[in-house]
Amino acid sequence: MENNHVTKLLPEYLDNTLSKEDKEKVRKHIADCIQCKLEHDEMNILFKAFENEPISVPTESLTAKFDKALQQEKMETSKVIPISSEKKKIGWASNMLKVAASIALLVASFQMGRFLQQEKSNEDIAILLDETLQVKQTAMLSLMENQSASKRIQGVNYIEEFPNPDEAIVKALANRLLHDENDNVRLNAFEALSRFATSPTVKQAFIEALDIEKNPSIQIAIIQSLVKIQEKKAAAPMKKLLEQEDTQPFVRNEIELALPKII
Repeated sequence: MENNHVTKLLPEYLDNTLSKEDKEKVRKHIADCIQCKLEHDEMNILFKAFENEPISVPTESLTAKFDKALQQEKMETSKVIPISSEKKKIGWASNMLKVAASIALLVASFQMGRFLQQEKSNEDIAILLDETLQVKQTAMLSLMENQSASKRIQGVNYIEEFPNPDEAIVKALANRLLHDENDNVRLNAFEALSRFATSPTVKQAFIEALDIEKNPSIQIAIIQSLVKIQEKKAAAPMKKLLEQEDTQPFVRNEIELALPKII
């Protein structure tokens, strides 16, 4: 049983010509092997279709004419052509081809129907997902404009629903970072934007935030993020912070460590 399959034995198995031992082996194998079971079922359909194919019986008149022509041919040549055997082979091949063609057409029709149905299903799912994202985006942008700081934080944290946010969402988050009056909202906005720190819009927002941000924790977080992405344009606002009298000592220390890394 080549490659642990019994494909070559299936015709004899279906014809019931195998030995009792081999027949039992095939029976057990197709009970466990999906591939051979499918081939067995397909071949069984072909065999049954062939058995049910009606065989045309020639009329006595046609038989007499054929025998006369055959005798004439024998007289003209010494070569004997096994007409009946050839006819039987041709009939068998013709029947098998007809059945195979019918099955192929049926399978092709089924596959095409399933393909079209899948395409329609995928299209419907894509439309539904797009509509869902639009609803979530509208909710997110609306929450970020809410008077309640907790609602604005909730809106900012909606970023988890958008692996690849569009520019409208990024700009809305940048606006929270730059202009929100609540420290926690700005910190959450920074954390949301830091996931997309390589975006030009985000880089610019971080640089602008260093000029106006007064919360030391947020200042350090922005500095570390800009150093991580090696943003050289951040050097100017960092130097400006060093010159300001109200800059906290630990922020100054962070800047002094950071500047050599980006200059």
